[in-house]
Amino acid sequence: MKIVISIFLAFFMMTTSLFSQLQKQTSHTFEKEIKLTLSANYLLYLPKDYEKVNDEFPLVLFLHGAGERGTDVEKVKVHGLPRLINEGKDFPFIVVSPQCPEDMFWNTDLLTALLDEIEDNYRVDKNRIYVTGLSMGGHGTWSLAIAQPHRFAAIAPVCGWSNPTMACTIKHVPIWVFHGAKDNVVPLSASEQMVEKLKSCNADVKFTIYPEANHDSWTETYNNDELYSWLLQHSLK
Repeated sequence: MKIVISIFLAFFMMTTSLFSQLQKQTSHTFEKEIKLTLSANYLLYLPKDYEKVNDEFPLVLFLHGAGERGTDVEKVKVHGLPRLINEGKDFPFIVVSPQCPEDMFWNTDLLTALLDEIEDNYRVDKNRIYVTGLSMGGHGTWSLAIAQPHRFAAIAPVCGWSNPTMACTIKHVPIWVFHGAKDNVVPLSASEQMVEKLKSCNADVKFTIYPEANHDSWTETYNNDELYSWLLQHSLK
């Protein structure tokens, strides 16, 4: 499946004309509308009971890491929830797993549009939407929650990073952070700084550090059913 959005950007550029030191500079305005189109493939998982009942279902947005970017959506099945689903695991919630375009980081406008589309076309419990991701996807998890601080019932960034000065924007959101102590790609300090800042503003945050894990702190995280039970405990109501 693919979602496409168009973003219109307007910007102004001030230009000057320089004739000589004796002449005054004159100010001019340049305006042009630029259309930017972003597209992304995504995997969609519906619970086995989805067609049997008319209930609304929780939704988990899963964001992969940098290695799975591109146009071959099968690559998204390498890690995390898509991998578990591909191996036959059943989840009691909808799972949306987009693929980030090549040479990009996760774009919050694109992810927002994708969530809007899924909400419009599937029976989603809007009070129980969660986001989790690993590495670059952990960064995307932080970024999306900060951009939409009242949309998610809980988030779980794995070996991600973000700007600690923005952390208190989501102090009301239940957060479970995961990181490997020996991570040599995204240092443990990246999560530590976020957690410390969140604690300073009395946020509801849990922090799991795997003492022997390097960058792969996601395998143990997503193999742990306690994560999913914890997510589903939370609702916006």
